[in-house]
Amino acid sequence: MHAAPAISVTGLTKIFGKRKVVDSFDMEVPAGAIYGFLGPNGSGKTTTIRMMCGLLTPDAGSGTCLGYDILREQNKIKENVGYMTQRFSLYEDLTIRENLDFIARMYRLKARKARVDEALEHLGLADRAKQLAGTLSGGWKQRLALAACMIHTPSLLLLDEPTAGVDPKARRDFWDEIRALSAKGVTVLVSTHYMDEAVQCDYIAYIAYGKKLIAGPAAEIPAMIGLHTWRVTGPDISKLEADLRLEPDIGQVARFGAVLHVSGTNRDELEALVKHYQSYGTHEWVEKKSELEEAFIYLMAGTKDNFAADTP
Repeated sequence: MHAAPAISVTGLTKIFGKRKVVDSFDMEVPAGAIYGFLGPNGSGKTTTIRMMCGLLTPDAGSGTCLGYDILREQNKIKENVGYMTQRFSLYEDLTIRENLDFIARMYRLKARKARVDEALEHLGLADRAKQLAGTLSGGWKQRLALAACMIHTPSLLLLDEPTAGVDPKARRDFWDEIRALSAKGVTVLVSTHYMDEAVQCDYIAYIAYGKKLIAGPAAEIPAMIGLHTWRVTGPDISKLEADLRLEPDIGQVARFGAVLHVSGTNRDELEALVKHYQSYGTHEWVEKKSELEEAFIYLMAGTKDNFAADTP
């Protein structure tokens, strides 16, 4: 028997002015999953997530979040959601402890001091408790923001571009913490357009300008697209890259340092082209399993901004 999904929505639609920002969106999110919402900036990722979690009322559609109706029980959902925005939204002229105490008051938490102490300790903030939030680096601000949105022990965590402007070590530490929360049963929704955030997710939905193009387990996305990839190494890789980009039978050429990943969805056409280039004997061509990086680039390249005509 499968556990009930944390979120199940059907037909979610949102219109701002003349723009249909989200168009008939359906989604099921397994409990305890880290679910990434990918797509270009302005594609409706954040709007979709906010509707799924009762933070924004859709113009059409229905569903449940944590067992509550997203249209009629929004306040109950909000009590069980932690929302971490892209911009640091805490008070910079308060200390770390004062910020957490303020949030604990807002949620009317019992044993408030103990809850704040626990949050400080858990995220390694105890030694900096008296430091003003405004003096923190990006990584420490991020850690404080996570402590603040988890202090009421929500069942669902929303992350909106969570590691923008954060150094690599702080980013790794942050994702270690997110995976630990997921392991405890917290469901995590992540809005991002960064590849290195996408690879941290168990599931992925790719959204382009209001429409869901594809969704499923992260490991299965390349196969769902039907992408085939070859890895190419050898001399004068820039010249080869330029030549390959002119070939009509290649879906994409992605460069990773001194290596090219050449991909397409028509296996026969791609193999014929590979044999042609192999006959020159100048480069090594090795077929590889298509991974999320290639799939992400392929999806990004194939999306059309259907709002572009509205832009003056």
